[in-house]
Amino acid sequence: MKNLKYIILGSLMLLGVTSCKKWLDVNTDQDNPNNQSVSVQNRLPWIEHFYQYTAGVTNYRTSCIAGVYYTNSATPNTLSTTWQCTNANSTTPYQTWFVEVSSNLVDMYGTAQKQGAYHYMAAADVFHALGYMEMLDIYGEMPYTEAGTGNPSPKPDDGKTIYNGCMAKLNEAISLFSKAQEAAAPTLATGDLWGGGDVNKWIKMCWGLKARYMLKVSKKTDLYNADSILYCLSKGPQSIADNMVGPGYNNSTVTDYLLGDPVVTNGNFDYAAYGSTVRMSQYYYNLLANMRSVGVTDPRLSKIVPSYMTNVKLDANNRVSSYTWTRSIGVDSYSPQTASAPLSLANRLAKGGATSIVSPSYAGVSVNITYAIADATDRTNFINAQIAAGRPYTNTGNNVVVTYKPGSIFINSTNYLYAGDTAYVNMRSSAIATSGIVAQGQTDVSWYPPATATRAGIPAAAVGFTDGVVASTGSFQVRPVSDQEIVTYHEMNFIKAEVYMRKGDVANAYTAYIAAIQAHINMMQAKLTQWKAAGYSATNPDMAPMDQTAINTYLASTAVANAGNITMADIMLQKYIAMGCSIENWNDMRRFNFSAGDVGSFGVVYPGYDRGPLFTGAAQLTGSSKTDPRYWIRRWALPPTYEINYNSINTLALNPHATDVNIWSMPVWWDCATDDQYYGYLKK
Repeated sequence: MKNLKYIILGSLMLLGVTSCKKWLDVNTDQDNPNNQSVSVQNRLPWIEHFYQYTAGVTNYRTSCIAGVYYTNSATPNTLSTTWQCTNANSTTPYQTWFVEVSSNLVDMYGTAQKQGAYHYMAAADVFHALGYMEMLDIYGEMPYTEAGTGNPSPKPDDGKTIYNGCMAKLNEAISLFSKAQEAAAPTLATGDLWGGGDVNKWIKMCWGLKARYMLKVSKKTDLYNADSILYCLSKGPQSIADNMVGPGYNNSTVTDYLLGDPVVTNGNFDYAAYGSTVRMSQYYYNLLANMRSVGVTDPRLSKIVPSYMTNVKLDANNRVSSYTWTRSIGVDSYSPQTASAPLSLANRLAKGGATSIVSPSYAGVSVNITYAIADATDRTNFINAQIAAGRPYTNTGNNVVVTYKPGSIFINSTNYLYAGDTAYVNMRSSAIATSGIVAQGQTDVSWYPPATATRAGIPAAAVGFTDGVVASTGSFQVRPVSDQEIVTYHEMNFIKAEVYMRKGDVANAYTAYIAAIQAHINMMQAKLTQWKAAGYSATNPDMAPMDQTAINTYLASTAVANAGNITMADIMLQKYIAMGCSIENWNDMRRFNFSAGDVGSFGVVYPGYDRGPLFTGAAQLTGSSKTDPRYWIRRWALPPTYEINYNSINTLALNPHATDVNIWSMPVWWDCATDDQYYGYLKK
């Protein structure tokens, strides 16, 4: 936070030589942009972009906490599997927010104010609320009123102060967006990547954010006001046309100056699908495959859960001639080990380790792997799996030699426990800035696995692509060309359904619940239709529209509650599916105390979510029962470098427990029923 205030200008200079050059040409000195010369219409698109980046890492890591994703990356695995949380998770959202977004809001606001560019002032207020509320959600207490003032050791503020400040900014934004700008002021359209300069859309987003943030205080009887939330919703998004999203693109190889990731892609992609570490959890998968335990598959499953090619046969030119699309299964790190299923994932992780799921390779030529399997039962089960898959094998004593034919996607390891890991398809997608395959075009974002060796002069990284063998079709929310959802109509309807259910108005809750599901499906279908028209589905069937008959069947099935049996769990689990890679799932889970079942009379809202057999986080999460708030992950530790090493006096003065190992289980302000409870955590 010290001397980083104008670091965003570095990226402006970098992008000046690309397709974004026009943004710099209007500066006083286009070769030397500075704080005074950068125009508000040039600053806003970068603020939008870098906020998406901050939100992307936050969405990804909190989705690991919420049970949406499993990762074999060691640091976030502590959030998804072992719950032995580490400070290594804490820095990136904080760093990118302060370095790349917050540090520029004051300047954009001030410059806009001098020009009478009220809509840019309003946009600065919106990002202030978006970012600082997200920081409150994650860290609880942090520098706020003194942040961005030039003070190298700003005092932190409590959660209540941050919350009220963000709400005030949204109120001011609504007022400023409602004003006509001065005649010479730049129009919002010249700098707005999100809303195209549609002021009414921004105003609706502000009201939607107010509804979202007012719902956060649902535990506080003195602050929660159902009718006020419904009023905000009446002024928020009213259709999917009002959705505010950050568009993702795959048309540039320019990368970010700070972390080296693509600058035009969806921020969720940059973390959840850039590499090969992330997989869908079984918890999330089961909701798509078997909501309400009625055995009906959600039509959204095939667009959210990735698939890969199996049973591949290559022609004489080593090109795919036939194959089968196989859908990923979910990674189960919650269920206990079972003696009846020795090769089950729970047992596999227990034997191999919490992060031991292995990424696949491609067999451009036949590959033989010898597995030494001493346990007779495991050996028999392993051989049966090879027979079922149609793979050639030989068995001599403890050794099983399996042949992976050309065209096979396989695990290049001699550990038999890992051989089945191809079933857990990673979320990876490709962008032209990340794939390393020059020939892979902009409309092909599937992931092709690297081969074990080069072939006929083709680099190993490109053999799978050259042969046309896809290892992952990716997932709807986290492709490089996916929209990054900021405020959506389906979220507004889910909020409405919850609020009405809390009021005891089941009829209106049901109406909003159905509207929310339909709105999410409609949003997905619209994007899938765009992708098909652009040519993405030519190589990736998961990017084609859903079958309308399947949609109608699902909506008419008992997987969707009816007016007579709808529960709060029905509402929140459908919202959980729709929000997906979003911090709001973790926020909602905290409001309902996860699977404790002790909020109102709603029962267990997230059944099956709990510590799994690989849990090792007893030092971080010190609660002994589900109804103990400190049983769950409720916040992150502050970044140790910024606020502990360099600002510890101020940090510890507000929260003397900020450096405690179990800070991860301390509720943030809005997660407490009363102020006394919250301040009690900060004092005792």
